[in-house]
Amino acid sequence: MLSSRIQSYRPLLLGMGFTAVLAWAGFILASLPYINKIGPLAVAILLAVFYRHFFGYPEPIRNGIQFSAKKLLRLAIILFGLKLNIGVILQEGAPLLLRDFLVICFSIGLMILLARLFKADDSLSVLLGIGTGVCGASAIAAVSPILKAKEEDTAISAGIISIVGTLFAVGYTIIRPLLPFDAEAYGMWVGLSLHEVAHVALAGAPAGEDGLGMALLGKLGRVFLLVPLSLLLIWVMKRKGKQEEGNQITFPWFLIGFILMSLFGSYIEGRFFVISDEMMNGISTMTSFLLTMAMVGLGLSVSVKDVRQKALKPMLLLMITSVLLSLITYWMV
Repeated sequence: MLSSRIQSYRPLLLGMGFTAVLAWAGFILASLPYINKIGPLAVAILLAVFYRHFFGYPEPIRNGIQFSAKKLLRLAIILFGLKLNIGVILQEGAPLLLRDFLVICFSIGLMILLARLFKADDSLSVLLGIGTGVCGASAIAAVSPILKAKEEDTAISAGIISIVGTLFAVGYTIIRPLLPFDAEAYGMWVGLSLHEVAHVALAGAPAGEDGLGMALLGKLGRVFLLVPLSLLLIWVMKRKGKQEEGNQITFPWFLIGFILMSLFGSYIEGRFFVISDEMMNGISTMTSFLLTMAMVGLGLSVSVKDVRQKALKPMLLLMITSVLLSLITYWMV
């Protein structure tokens, strides 16, 4: 009886283990020179895509891979909420959130407009616009269930935005000495314009503690707006579902967990009890690893042929949008 039950869980455990191995390999490779600029998430997605291309999809362990791609993805988003300090954002008030709101509107609106003008893939373009405006792959992962995006579109867009964002972050550090900005102004520009929290940290660190702090503050405001953006998307998709029978959207309850973890980290932790820096760093590392496992699961659904057909135009449009966003936010600062 016990043996048969263990056997029933075997595909689940092996599939999760498989995504963990590729995620671990992504972290190892991302520690190497030059590759470390890309980051483990993008490296792990590429490993998964290459595995699928050369060896095919590992069907016997599909259940475990799907568990990583869906359930662990939601858990990672919930834990990601700990990085959002709502109190700090509210102290800065309306000016910060207004600028972050404009960044999100500009990014999504421009990507959609360019996609229609150049006949690029709509799904990828919307996901990339949201990732550019909010917080990269994490935002893409959070809104994909709401938009009913295909797993391969989620993986492709997450990989693209990780790579492009890294290129921009490295470019920022190169041109920083040439800019007429003090450390705090440079940090705000970084926080308003770059794609992921990791990119913001990479580009903001050379400006010192003040510059990095301001960069993360500008970025956290955009992360904060992920929740109202998701609620807006739910409303839009429900209206669309009324017009298209069978296209109803279910509420992504993991966003409630994201909010609760944000409130916990902002108001409860540190007042009623304290989580040590070591434990917080451990949670952050675990969150990154779970997100990377999830992206491996998504990456295994990607066909290289589809990437060539679908991703080239959206990637070029993302580059254009990112350049224009950098120029606009430079003026805003």
